[in-house]
Amino acid sequence: MSTSLLYQAFGIRGYEYRRTDFFEGRVCFTIEQARERYRCAACGSAAVHAQGHKERFLQTIPIGLKPTFILLRVARVICFQCERTRKVKVSFADPRRTYTHAFERYALELLKFSTIQDAARHLDVSWDIIKDIQKRNLQRRFGKPKLKNLKEIAIDEVAVGKGHRYFTLVLDLHTGAVVFVGDGKGAAALVPFWRQVRRAHAKIKAVATDMSKAYIRAVRDHLPHAVHVFDHFHVIKLFNEKLSAFRRELYHQAQSDQERRVLKGTRWLLLKNPENLDDERNEFERLMAALRLNQPLAIAYYLKEDLRQIWQQANKPNARRVLKDWLARARASGIRMLLQFADTLDEHQEGVLAYYDCPISTGPLEGTNNKIQTMKRQAYGFRDHEFFKLKILALHQTKYALVG
Repeated sequence: MSTSLLYQAFGIRGYEYRRTDFFEGRVCFTIEQARERYRCAACGSAAVHAQGHKERFLQTIPIGLKPTFILLRVARVICFQCERTRKVKVSFADPRRTYTHAFERYALELLKFSTIQDAARHLDVSWDIIKDIQKRNLQRRFGKPKLKNLKEIAIDEVAVGKGHRYFTLVLDLHTGAVVFVGDGKGAAALVPFWRQVRRAHAKIKAVATDMSKAYIRAVRDHLPHAVHVFDHFHVIKLFNEKLSAFRRELYHQAQSDQERRVLKGTRWLLLKNPENLDDERNEFERLMAALRLNQPLAIAYYLKEDLRQIWQQANKPNARRVLKDWLARARASGIRMLLQFADTLDEHQEGVLAYYDCPISTGPLEGTNNKIQTMKRQAYGFRDHEFFKLKILALHQTKYALVG
């Protein structure tokens, strides 16, 4: 093998080829560094004297299906400038690693198309080695997201494990990138993020969250001049949850078997948008039968449909009038569930109407949440907490199957 092939094929420069050995289906190239190339690893001085050596056995890019290794002697030298004894630097491999930079780059290319387990099997190494390569690459690229240009963000939590384990995510709404993953949920999970924002001197203009008191307090304390928008999907989701509970309550209060038969199985019909009802399954007729039978349920259902109108107006004054009309009708109904929801909506109406000042939502975060759940299922969970967080930070650049 020529010395130039060492460089062209394996990225090894400054070494001379000595011999090739074959053993147990593997290929091993022995190389050597000329003494005149010895340099101090700290100061780069050539004024050194060899004081022994240590062998390193490094895995590199395979040849065909055969695992390939590089064997070399790493000289120990005394530097007359530093007056210290050190090993010379190996330019094509990191200290304490069992593989070369070329091997690392090849493994990362494989991971674009395969799982960690598949790449490890192909390269004849352990799962942990490939995972460590990917983790260090993710740490270099995504470990410290740049926050200086943040303008509009969305904040929400995502369940990541059994036992009520959560991550709190912050999404840059302009780039679609997750810029922070905090442990747990609530205001405490965001404390490190606010520190990073201050250090980056970011000028955040708008924030989208749900109506959580913890988020309201956190945004008020740390971004007092930002527009705080309460996500309309969360508002509608909250109403749907209360509507489901109300239907269940009415079912248990029903006086006759006929009423119970009509109400049974109508939960999803109540939550569906009218345009999505399936004609072939007579969903519209079944829904109308339930509403005719129970006036309180009909009132709650039609208010649910009208609730969406708040975010479909031409401007903020119109939206405010629609909201006030909705609150008046909900309170006039006398239905306890609607009275409670009206109080909640009234209390948060400025954040709801802030959508017209800055039309943002946490919708993109819901898409990210779906990707996280897919990634978690395909990886059968993540043993390494930090690795999981790095994978989330890199989601916006994932082009292939989200597998671990």
